[in-house]
Amino acid sequence: MQSSQTCRWHEFNNRAPFEQAASRDILEAAQRAIEAQGAFRIVLAGGNTPRDIYRMLCHADTDWSAWHIYFGDERCLPADHPERNSSMARSVWFDHVAVPLRQIHVIPAELGPQKAAANYARELAGIAEFDLVLLGLGEDGHTASLFPGGAWEHANAWPDVLPVHDAPKPPSHRVSLSPARLSHAARVMFLASGESKHEAVMKWRAGVAIPASRICPAGGVDIFLCT
Repeated sequence: MQSSQTCRWHEFNNRAPFEQAASRDILEAAQRAIEAQGAFRIVLAGGNTPRDIYRMLCHADTDWSAWHIYFGDERCLPADHPERNSSMARSVWFDHVAVPLRQIHVIPAELGPQKAAANYARELAGIAEFDLVLLGLGEDGHTASLFPGGAWEHANAWPDVLPVHDAPKPPSHRVSLSPARLSHAARVMFLASGESKHEAVMKWRAGVAIPASRICPAGGVDIFLCT
């Protein structure tokens, strides 16, 4: 199931140019998609790294009515819990722009891993390819909620959405798009920052198999790295 991943590394020495470059690339991807097909389908990353990038996007000159928002993973917590990825994105971004609510496709993780994964798989069924997937990188090399040693690594085939019962970080119950579904994208951007990610980045660059290296879109991946 492992395909070869092509990586393009974009390195920055501090946060400001890192966030500006990422924001600019996201908006350029949106413009291209809207001009070509009248819609922009983006998958969001959670965690702390993209938070200020999302804030920056609040001031963008774009057709928000054409944006369709999806999520790469979610924690199985109550729908309005502040530690959910959807809650973070809503508070810093969606509450301040005019994306129609019906076009913000939240993972219903409050239903539990199995039911939420099945429901979200149906939500994604009509989408052949995302225009842009944003992903983060954990200290252990995980991305979305694809952790090293998880049951997903031993599967013979991946469905679009995976129930996660054994995440080593709390909460242990989560929902994640699979490597296969995250790879069905015109563009994939990883956003990584901080000294705590150095070991995972070194392994990745050395060709060690980490979860992030399992995302293999045809066009390769762009890794925005703030050192």
